[in-house]
Formats: sequence, C-alpha cells, structure tokens
Amino acid sequence: MILSSYGHAKFLLETAEGLRIVTDPFDASTGYPVPPLRADAALVSHHHHDHDAVDTVQGVQKVVDTAGTHQLSPGTRVTALPSFHDPEGGKLRGSNLVFVVESEGLRVVHCGDLGHLPDDQLVKAIGRVDVLLVPVGGHFTIDARQAKAVCELLRPRIIVPMHYRTQYNAGWPIAPVDDFLSLFPQPAEEVSLLRVTAGDLDCQPPLVLLKPVF
Repeated sequence: MILSSYGHAKFLLETAEGLRIVTDPFDASTGYPVPPLRADAALVSHHHHDHDAVDTVQGVQKVVDTAGTHQLSPGTRVTALPSFHDPEGGKLRGSNLVFVVESEGLRVVHCGDLGHLPDDQLVKAIGRVDVLLVPVGGHFTIDARQAKAVCELLRPRIIVPMHYRTQYNAGWPIAPVDDFLSLFPQPAEEVSLLRVTAGDLDCQPPLVLLKPVF
C-alpha cells in the first residue's frame, strides 16, 4: 500500500489492486492547495468543509460517511466507528468517524477529527493498528499530549501525525506538528510517501512525517 499526504487530514491510500481511497478531502477555503486528484472512494469523517469536499475529487464512486463496515472492493473493506469531535460527547462540534481500512493484510486507522481519548470499547473495536493517522493540533481535535496518549492506547506500528498548523493555515488556532514530535525520543522520518506492506512493518520507521505532494 502507498500512502500520500495532501495536507491537513487528506490522504490518498493506493492498494496493490489499484484501488484509490481519499480521506477527508477539503476545499480551497482551508488555504491548502487543491491539486487535481482521482479516487474510487472517499472517506468522510464528518461534514465540515475541511473534511467533506468530495466534489473536489474526480471519479469517486463510493462515499463512506456512515458508521458500519463497507466493502470497497474484494480485497479492501473499511469499518467506520462512531466517536465525537469534542470531549463533551459531541455537544460542541458533533460526531466523528474513525476509519479502519483493511487491505493487503494491513490495518490503517484514520482518526478524523477525534476530539477525545477513546474509551475501552472504541479501543477494542479499532483493534490492531499498523498505521495510525492521528490529529495532533488541538483546539478542534485532541492536542499533542492527548494524541500521544492515543498512540499509547492503540500501540500502532507506524504513527503519522495530521491536522496541525502549517504555512497554509497559519491563522488557525492549532499547534504545529513539532509540539507532538517533541514528545517522542526518536526523531520523525520525513518522507514524500509511505510505501508499506504487511511483511516489511518491522523495517518501517515508527514515527513518520508525511510531506504533502504539493
């Protein structure tokens, strides 16, 4: 599987069978570039403009924005697990979906705009995590220390931070990624794309900073 970042919480997952899955696409009002992109399926964790702009992606045949298990292809399925966008049970910002993508013997988890620490039930439902895409910027989501706690609960093989302040959203009240990276003893490996298989997980860096494609 190949994972590419398009900034914020938008990633492209490409499977060996050629399936292309985009997560939480945004519109240009975020400040990020929105280059042309094709995908077969879109995962939408919640319906805010910086996460549900499916119309900016070409070729989408399937949109997953409801809880449950969804078969995207014979070899790929995604389970959308209900959670909340805030620590008050959704009273502030509503609901959120955590996605577990299973393909090629891998389990990739995209947390969307998770706003709280997962309880035992959610941790159990998520299960084994090979790659964790976790928000770290705070304010709208969990912050750096809470994200570190999520990592300790889920014990992923590979951690990829997302949803933090950059040059493109410099006016947003969220923290830069360094606040999260500084909590780990090892430095993050900065890469342009993450190519991972079930057989090479032990060779992968545990903490990855995935640079956007633009």
